[in-house]
Amino acid sequence: MKKEQQNRLYREESLFVQGLLSRFRDLVFVFKVFISFIRAFRKMHFIGPCVTIFGSARFGPEMDHYQDAERIGAAMAKLGFTVMTGGGPGIMEAANKGAYEAGGYSVGCNIILPIEQKPNPYLHKWIYIPYFFVRKVILVKYSFAFIVMPVRCNKCLYNATIFVSHNDNQFTI
Repeated sequence: MKKEQQNRLYREESLFVQGLLSRFRDLVFVFKVFISFIRAFRKMHFIGPCVTIFGSARFGPEMDHYQDAERIGAAMAKLGFTVMTGGGPGIMEAANKGAYEAGGYSVGCNIILPIEQKPNPYLHKWIYIPYFFVRKVILVKYSFAFIVMPVRCNKCLYNATIFVSHNDNQFTI
């Protein structure tokens, strides 16, 4: 008997990607997305001007990119910015750690995944977001600038999508 694959979609996501659903199911999905946005807006409303730092979860503390992200997070905090990341390990943790240890404010937008992505210990505030596109909007909405640290190849498309779809020349990248 084959071992069942661990990277499976949640039941709700599986229903959504099957194709056409009833109008009622579509309406329920829209309400769930709307509630996710409202929760995120309420939680993040008073976090102040942010710099969002994007980067891979796969870099460890011994790596140069991790240490660079830590220094960048500290520098942004010293300039008075809240440092916002995806809230996970790796580059995200390093940037939050730098801000946290420099006395700045550190925020994370965690995505709900079946097997990973727990908040790192250097966050003053974090939120769990069930949908990637809601997370993308929150990471952009409160930010005055973006810093893109090295990422794995499959994240390049995610980060590029954020900047192509939201960069209307009012943001610094």
